Amino acid sequence: MVHARTILWAQWRTLRNYYPRSGVAWSAVVGFIWYGLWLAASVGLLGVFSEAGNVTMIHNVLPSGLLMVFLYWQLIPLLLATTGASLELHKLRSYPIPDFQLFSLEVLLRLSSGAEMVLLLTGTLMGMLLNPALHGVGPWAVLLFILFNLLIGVGLRDLLGRLLARKRIREGVFFLLVIGAALPQLMLTRRGPGSFRILALLAGQPWWGWPWSAAARLMQNEDALQSAAIMLGWITAVGMFSWWQFSRTMKFDAIAASAPSSTRSSKPGFMEAFYRLPSMVFRDPLGALIEKEFRFLLRSPRFRIVFLMGFTFGLLIWLPMALGYGGYQMGPIPDRGITPFFFRNYLTVVSLYSMLLLSEICFWNVFGFDRSAAQFYFLAPVNFTRVLVGKNLTALFFIFLEISVVIGVCGLLGMPLGAARLFEAFAVASVASMYLLSAGNLQSVREARAVNPAASFRSGAASRIQAMLFVIYPITFAPLALAYIARYAFESRQVFYEVLAVDAVLGLIIYRLALESAATTAGRLKEKMIASLSMSDGPIAE
Repeated sequence: MVHARTILWAQWRTLRNYYPRSGVAWSAVVGFIWYGLWLAASVGLLGVFSEAGNVTMIHNVLPSGLLMVFLYWQLIPLLLATTGASLELHKLRSYPIPDFQLFSLEVLLRLSSGAEMVLLLTGTLMGMLLNPALHGVGPWAVLLFILFNLLIGVGLRDLLGRLLARKRIREGVFFLLVIGAALPQLMLTRRGPGSFRILALLAGQPWWGWPWSAAARLMQNEDALQSAAIMLGWITAVGMFSWWQFSRTMKFDAIAASAPSSTRSSKPGFMEAFYRLPSMVFRDPLGALIEKEFRFLLRSPRFRIVFLMGFTFGLLIWLPMALGYGGYQMGPIPDRGITPFFFRNYLTVVSLYSMLLLSEICFWNVFGFDRSAAQFYFLAPVNFTRVLVGKNLTALFFIFLEISVVIGVCGLLGMPLGAARLFEAFAVASVASMYLLSAGNLQSVREARAVNPAASFRSGAASRIQAMLFVIYPITFAPLALAYIARYAFESRQVFYEVLAVDAVLGLIIYRLALESAATTAGRLKEKMIASLSMSDGPIAE
């Protein structure tokens, strides 16, 4: 694995030179808090699995627990529009590196999309080693289950990456994924026979042939030979599938797959008229800046994917909680006579979730798609404050457009809509946007980094995004929480809007101060900012 060591060394040097030293302390604090929580959960699992008296409880919950680990590892990156760290194969293709070494390194990089689960499984493994009832062949089952998740992660990522790189079928593939994710949600809310099967899969004893069932049985030394054979069979199958997908990806030309058709008509149509709207509303240069953002974002696969996710995945993942008590029945809770929170505020919750999906593009790294072209902003005779305002107005337009589409889909689904709910959704989104734009403008100039607009998903690890959500979003959403607390305490919608109005005024003040600070900081750090935006990823996309 000499070549692998060289790749890792080159990646280390790239990261060391790429990320600013000023952000190391902040990243360390965020990482310490986030992974500290998961480490505490891991220690808790160590204590549970090390007690011989917990064998019965472990037998009942372990299969469903491993299923949840599998789902988190494979689905959470998809829901957050991330793929984790991965090899930049187009940069390594010209070097005489055996494909199997690259595949092995790609498998190890799948740890980046499930580091939290590795911590939990490590705690489980250590607890089993201390438990005389489980320390036989059981600990090996944990390692086999980790290997299974790593292998299937490579195959799914490569397959999905190739499908989403094809220009004509990208959106179709995405909607198939949405339909696949929707079926379990809809079956649970319908209370039909399918819902009981899903609940049995999650809460009962699932079929013995599933990999998580076989791993659970092997961890408990139950039918060890049969369970080991099943696990090895699954690992062999997903290993062959992943190697097949990886080999196809090695030969895949993403640029050719995403190239526009040469038969496209040159006549201006609806989209051209749409692109020209900002110049008709705002005077140049602000109108031209917004028009440029419109053209670039709508042609970017990454932006289109997260925009689609807002009114598809966003609607589906909150649907069970919105449809009633326990997520399975609509209407008030019988013994309390109140309507569940998610049912009353479903539209607002989905709107805020869609904002979170758009946050990387619209708030936290607004110059990422510009990359080295961002130097034009410092050369053109345009105040940098106006550049930020143009990007912020573009973000607000697409956020409100997203919410409008969400409202339309909710109407088609028969969800309760009304003037009060519509006004609340737009009001809450507007206030949240003020605080997110304030923090995002500062973040965008201090921690600017280049982003590939042709990639449908982020390559950054999901855990990094979750850590940022854990620290930054509670602070920015605290004013909104105060408004909801006031409505609950006083049982008055008027009090809610009064507190929200105070939040809006405070948000405008903070936004103005943050805007001026961001423009001043950009002028002081423009060389560093342009250098960061001009740099590309190393041999590993991070």
